[in-house]
Amino acid sequence: MRLSPFLLFLFLPFLLIAQQRKIVDSTLTVSFEDYDPPSSLVVAEHPLTSASIPFVDVHSHHWRMGTQDLDKLIREMDELNMKAVVNLSGRGGEALKGMMDNINKSGYQDRIICFTNINIRSIDDPDYLESTLAQLHFDKKIGARGLKIYKSQGMSNTDKAGNRIAINDPRLSPIFDLAGEFGWPVLIHYADPKQFWQPHDTDNERWLELKLKPNRKQDDNRVSWEQIASEAHGLFRHHPNTTFIAAHMAWYGNDLVRLGKFLDENPNVSAEIGAVIAELGRQPRAANRFFAKYQDRVLFGKDSYKPAEYATYFRVLETADEYFPYYKRYHAFWKMYGLDLPKPILEKLYYKNAVRLITGLEESMWE
Repeated sequence: MRLSPFLLFLFLPFLLIAQQRKIVDSTLTVSFEDYDPPSSLVVAEHPLTSASIPFVDVHSHHWRMGTQDLDKLIREMDELNMKAVVNLSGRGGEALKGMMDNINKSGYQDRIICFTNINIRSIDDPDYLESTLAQLHFDKKIGARGLKIYKSQGMSNTDKAGNRIAINDPRLSPIFDLAGEFGWPVLIHYADPKQFWQPHDTDNERWLELKLKPNRKQDDNRVSWEQIASEAHGLFRHHPNTTFIAAHMAWYGNDLVRLGKFLDENPNVSAEIGAVIAELGRQPRAANRFFAKYQDRVLFGKDSYKPAEYATYFRVLETADEYFPYYKRYHAFWKMYGLDLPKPILEKLYYKNAVRLITGLEESMWE
């Protein structure tokens, strides 16, 4: 069958387009890790290297503070506009004394605060409670101003029989009662991001982190996220006269409505923002509503002490910048937006809430 010249004229453009269309090259691939193109978006940028208000970092770790060059630390803090830092790794006993001696000798008692730590793995020892309480009395005498509970304490520490020790184990109760009597806040890191318990597949936002750091993968067969959280929440309820600070926004940074409900249910608990700034940066409007409502319950924390990384926190909290990256792609592959928090809220987040909760911090330091 021959096409008429008229029909051929009609179909000719389509035949030419079909001949010119390039075939998709299915061999072209790029890995998730490698695909991170620079943004072509042109918007105003306001990177910050220091905070606009002197701040307290309530979540920092300095394990060698007994021999550390504290003059260097203070110089770095001054460059960031950090008025005070809380070293959560005081360790207790003679190790803490070495740290406090160095702090006192250097004259930085008002700038460097140490929390102490306890051991719970020896909970079965006959003198465990007596010796631990004695250690805490000693630690308070030499200058400790709070207690830090590590995530392993409640998640992986076991007794002599190999049983996991729950953080709300009744045998630990006098320790938290004593912290309340001392007026010490207890900063507690419980569990880890919930995604660590989820299947390591294409639906897991932490896929890259779990690939690069496989030891972070958790298993419900050992203990579920919900069980660890339930035990920690039980601890808060059982000790209403003790102040707790939930590290990492209690891992509810991706669900601020749930975090608000958690704070409503636990009036003796505040939260700090260490290592979850990327969660806030991807929901600027929801985060602003949260801070407006719970401005008295949130403190500034960073966790890992790396001065260059604070800039991202300042930019998220203080600017209205748009679509900028987090500094660890395996933590957050998405882009963030500035919250541009009002000054009264920033003041509470940066220092006023910490002054209220941590003995030894004085608001006169900000006058």
